[in-house]
Amino acid sequence: MAFCNKCGQQIDDNVQTCPNCGAPNGVAGNAQNFVNNFTNTADFTAQFDPQDIQNNKVMALLAYLGFLFLIPLLAAPNSKFARFHANQGIVLFIFGAIAGAVSGVICFIPVAGWIIGGILSSAVGILDLVLMILGIVNAVNGQAKQLPLIGGITLLK
Repeated sequence: MAFCNKCGQQIDDNVQTCPNCGAPNGVAGNAQNFVNNFTNTADFTAQFDPQDIQNNKVMALLAYLGFLFLIPLLAAPNSKFARFHANQGIVLFIFGAIAGAVSGVICFIPVAGWIIGGILSSAVGILDLVLMILGIVNAVNGQAKQLPLIGGITLLK
């Protein structure tokens, strides 16, 4: 017997959803909850002018491609939408640089450092790529949603 992750009701192991609250049961349900919690971040889209969003989607997209976060700042300085995504891009860029430097320093430790540094570098690289893709998808869809984990950091006003 298992227990529902949401309401605590005792349920059979082979049941897909909880009969009490309808929550998914098992690993698939836990994975879906993780994805929903990871991507359910603050959405500020309603605070932006729809015309500004439409005109600056490409600028917002460029903000997530490494040091290209400078292009929206220089090419669309009056766009609040592009500036929002440029801020997200700068924070992502700094996160990647710091994490890369830390894993690089760890790699100087013989044997154990090589293993730990390699694993850390791979994990951070994958996280950086996932956050970059989420940011690009938000920009292309005309959404001003914060990135998970690092989206609450504001460097640009």
